[in-house]
Amino acid sequence: MAKGPHPLFSLPGQIALVTGAGSASGIGFATARLLAELGCKVALCATGPRVHERSAELRALGHVANGYIGDLRNAQEVTALVAQVQSDLGDIDVLVNNAGMVQDGGRESFTPLAELDDAAWHDDIARNLTTCYLVTRRVLPDMLARKRGRIVNVSSVTGPLVSNPGEAAYSAAKAGMVGMSRALALEVAMQGVTVNCVAPGWVATESQHPQEAQAARHTPMGRAGTATEVASAIAFLAMPGASYVSGQLIVVDGGNCLQESKG
Repeated sequence: MAKGPHPLFSLPGQIALVTGAGSASGIGFATARLLAELGCKVALCATGPRVHERSAELRALGHVANGYIGDLRNAQEVTALVAQVQSDLGDIDVLVNNAGMVQDGGRESFTPLAELDDAAWHDDIARNLTTCYLVTRRVLPDMLARKRGRIVNVSSVTGPLVSNPGEAAYSAAKAGMVGMSRALALEVAMQGVTVNCVAPGWVATESQHPQEAQAARHTPMGRAGTATEVASAIAFLAMPGASYVSGQLIVVDGGNCLQESKG
């Protein structure tokens, strides 16, 4: 007799909002696709119209998926976007804060702190930390009212564990995300909501620089990770089976942080 999905490791009928899901090769879209395969209705958010291409791809596969455009640095836009998702799909059960790095059409810059202008600092913090705060702040009250929810924040090994020259602002934002997540995990622990972070290392996406691809060849596994490998860790934290995991940072870097000599 054929068996259905195990209830501890499936998400039938749940609503998931995934930010930063516009890139076809990115962690956000890989996460949205996997959550849809596990039974979620998914809302994909990005800063540009390509998010509608991603949601159309999922609908073509038979999933319920909507695309939304918004600047998540803007509190009013976030409020409107979350309200629209709730109106279209229902109460949000799973929130994946993946937005950050660079916006569609932008390029990541590496600037020493002594040369960094204030606007660039504030922009990096806004893209990589404030976006996470604003979306979480607007989704969280409903989760608390229903005493149910999963929040997974995509941080990075850069900041919480390691860093690179020229990435002071990015590192500060990603480390700040982990600190915020731990504090929030304590605040909501008795109310059925878990809050965790996933920290990717080198991941082969379209935004990966050639130098990063080269560095990935010096990991213990000799390669970069894939967006799907990171999405798998995110999906686990969204599962009923992860109900006793909160306030944690799960590193997905092929063991790279373990080694002192990286070649």
